[in-house]
Amino acid sequence: MVEVFAGKTLLNKEGDLIDPEEALRNKVVGIYFSAGWCPPCRDFTPILCDFYTELVEESEPPAQLEIVFISSDKSSDDMVEYYHDMHGDWLALPWTDQYKHDLKKRFNITAVPKLVIVKENGDVITDKGRKQIRDQGLACFRSWLEVAEVFQNFNAI
Repeated sequence: MVEVFAGKTLLNKEGDLIDPEEALRNKVVGIYFSAGWCPPCRDFTPILCDFYTELVEESEPPAQLEIVFISSDKSSDDMVEYYHDMHGDWLALPWTDQYKHDLKKRFNITAVPKLVIVKENGDVITDKGRKQIRDQGLACFRSWLEVAEVFQNFNAI
Protein backbone atom coordinates (compact mmCIF):
# COMPACT_ATOMS: atom_id res chain seq x y z
CA MET A 1 0.00 0.00 0.00
CA VAL A 2 1.22 3.50 -0.63
CA GLU A 3 2.73 4.58 2.67
CA VAL A 4 1.72 8.17 1.97
CA PHE A 5 -1.90 7.32 2.86
CA ALA A 6 -1.27 4.81 5.68
CA GLY A 7 -3.92 5.18 8.36
CA LYS A 8 -6.04 7.52 6.24
CA THR A 9 -9.45 7.06 4.67
CA LEU A 10 -10.17 8.05 1.09
CA LEU A 11 -13.46 8.67 -0.71
CA ASN A 12 -14.79 7.52 -4.05
CA LYS A 13 -17.16 9.62 -6.16
CA GLU A 14 -20.21 7.98 -4.56
CA GLY A 15 -19.00 9.23 -1.16
CA ASP A 16 -18.08 5.74 0.09
CA LEU A 17 -15.12 5.46 2.45
CA ILE A 18 -12.27 3.52 0.85
CA ASP A 19 -9.37 1.78 2.58
CA PRO A 20 -6.20 2.99 0.82
CA GLU A 21 -4.35 -0.22 1.69
CA GLU A 22 -6.65 -2.19 -0.56
CA ALA A 23 -7.27 0.44 -3.25
CA LEU A 24 -3.62 1.43 -3.76
CA ARG A 25 -1.84 -1.90 -3.33
CA ASN A 26 0.63 -2.70 -6.13
CA LYS A 27 -0.22 0.49 -8.03
CA VAL A 28 1.52 3.57 -9.28
CA VAL A 29 -0.31 6.47 -7.62
CA GLY A 30 -0.83 9.95 -8.97
CA ILE A 31 -1.46 12.48 -6.22
CA TYR A 32 -3.43 15.24 -7.94
CA PHE A 33 -3.39 18.63 -6.23
CA SER A 34 -6.12 20.71 -7.84
CA ALA A 35 -9.03 23.11 -7.28
CA GLY A 36 -12.21 24.06 -9.11
CA TRP A 37 -11.48 27.80 -8.90
CA CYS A 38 -8.20 27.32 -10.80
CA PRO A 39 -8.43 27.75 -14.63
CA PRO A 40 -5.29 25.66 -15.37
CA CYS A 41 -6.78 22.89 -13.18
CA ARG A 42 -10.07 23.02 -15.08
CA ASP A 43 -8.05 22.83 -18.30
CA PHE A 44 -5.91 19.82 -17.25
CA THR A 45 -8.51 17.73 -15.36
CA PRO A 46 -10.32 16.55 -18.54
CA ILE A 47 -6.95 15.52 -20.02
CA LEU A 48 -6.18 13.54 -16.86
CA CYS A 49 -9.67 11.98 -17.06
CA ASP A 50 -9.03 10.77 -20.61
CA PHE A 51 -5.59 9.45 -19.62
CA TYR A 52 -7.03 7.57 -16.62
CA THR A 53 -10.04 6.22 -18.54
CA GLU A 54 -7.91 4.87 -21.36
CA LEU A 55 -5.38 3.20 -19.03
CA VAL A 56 -7.64 1.93 -16.25
CA GLU A 57 -11.16 1.56 -17.60
CA GLU A 58 -10.57 0.67 -21.25
CA SER A 59 -7.38 -1.42 -21.07
CA GLU A 60 -7.31 -5.19 -20.64
CA PRO A 61 -5.97 -5.83 -18.11
CA PRO A 62 -6.47 -2.45 -16.43
CA ALA A 63 -3.29 -0.48 -15.77
CA GLN A 64 -2.06 -0.54 -12.18
CA LEU A 65 -2.68 3.17 -11.70
CA GLU A 66 -4.75 5.11 -9.22
CA ILE A 67 -5.25 8.85 -8.80
CA VAL A 68 -5.91 10.51 -5.45
CA PHE A 69 -7.35 14.04 -5.60
CA ILE A 70 -6.15 16.50 -2.96
CA SER A 71 -8.42 19.52 -3.02
CA SER A 72 -7.36 23.13 -2.67
CA ASP A 73 -10.98 24.25 -2.97
CA LYS A 74 -12.29 26.87 -0.57
CA SER A 75 -15.07 24.69 0.89
CA SER A 76 -16.23 21.10 1.06
CA ASP A 77 -19.18 21.96 -1.21
CA ASP A 78 -16.81 23.46 -3.80
CA MET A 79 -14.64 20.32 -3.68
CA VAL A 80 -17.61 17.97 -4.07
CA GLU A 81 -19.00 19.95 -7.01
CA TYR A 82 -15.63 20.05 -8.81
CA TYR A 83 -14.90 16.37 -8.03
CA HIS A 84 -18.29 15.20 -9.33
CA ASP A 85 -18.50 17.49 -12.35
CA MET A 86 -14.99 17.20 -13.78
CA HIS A 87 -12.98 14.37 -12.24
CA GLY A 88 -12.53 10.77 -13.31
CA ASP A 89 -13.64 7.77 -11.31
CA TRP A 90 -10.71 7.98 -8.93
CA LEU A 91 -10.28 8.61 -5.21
CA ALA A 92 -10.03 11.73 -3.06
CA LEU A 93 -8.82 12.71 0.37
CA PRO A 94 -11.80 14.16 2.27
CA TRP A 95 -11.76 17.96 2.19
CA THR A 96 -11.94 18.11 5.99
CA ASP A 97 -8.77 15.99 6.42
CA GLN A 98 -6.02 18.39 7.44
CA TYR A 99 -3.46 15.84 6.19
CA LYS A 100 -3.68 17.70 2.87
CA HIS A 101 -1.45 20.39 4.39
CA ASP A 102 1.19 17.79 5.30
CA LEU A 103 1.05 16.40 1.76
CA LYS A 104 1.50 19.87 0.25
CA LYS A 105 4.55 20.39 2.45
CA ARG A 106 5.98 16.91 1.81
CA PHE A 107 5.75 17.30 -1.97
CA ASN A 108 6.60 21.02 -2.01
CA ILE A 109 3.31 22.07 -3.62
CA THR A 110 3.34 25.82 -4.15
CA ALA A 111 0.75 26.03 -6.94
CA VAL A 112 -1.99 23.93 -8.51
CA PRO A 113 -2.48 21.91 -10.61
CA LYS A 114 0.30 19.51 -9.69
CA LEU A 115 0.40 15.77 -10.36
CA VAL A 116 2.99 13.90 -8.30
CA ILE A 117 3.55 10.27 -9.28
CA VAL A 118 4.71 7.97 -6.47
CA LYS A 119 5.74 4.36 -6.04
CA GLU A 120 4.07 2.05 -3.57
CA ASN A 121 6.54 2.98 -0.82
CA GLY A 122 5.79 6.68 -1.32
CA ASP A 123 9.01 7.58 -3.15
CA VAL A 124 8.48 10.14 -5.91
CA ILE A 125 8.77 8.86 -9.48
CA THR A 126 8.15 12.35 -10.86
CA ASP A 127 6.61 15.61 -9.73
CA LYS A 128 6.04 16.54 -13.37
CA GLY A 129 3.14 14.18 -14.11
CA ARG A 130 1.04 16.94 -15.67
CA LYS A 131 3.77 17.98 -18.10
CA GLN A 132 4.60 14.36 -18.97
CA ILE A 133 0.96 13.52 -19.73
CA ARG A 134 0.66 16.62 -21.92
CA ASP A 135 3.95 15.92 -23.74
CA GLN A 136 3.96 12.10 -23.97
CA GLY A 137 0.37 10.97 -23.50
CA LEU A 138 -0.06 7.33 -22.50
CA ALA A 139 3.63 6.57 -23.10
CA CYS A 140 4.61 8.28 -19.85
CA PHE A 141 2.85 5.58 -17.83
CA ARG A 142 5.28 2.97 -19.17
CA SER A 143 8.24 5.10 -18.07
CA TRP A 144 6.69 5.51 -14.60
CA LEU A 145 6.34 1.72 -14.36
CA GLU A 146 9.95 1.25 -15.42
CA VAL A 147 11.14 3.64 -12.71
CA ALA A 148 8.92 1.89 -10.14
CA GLU A 149 10.30 -1.51 -11.23
CA VAL A 150 13.91 -0.32 -11.14
CA PHE A 151 13.43 0.99 -7.62
CA GLN A 152 11.65 -2.18 -6.50
CA ASN A 153 14.44 -4.34 -7.94
CA PHE A 154 17.13 -2.10 -6.47
CA ASN A 155 15.49 -2.25 -3.02
CA ALA A 156 15.40 -6.05 -3.20
CA ILE A 157 19.21 -6.26 -3.52
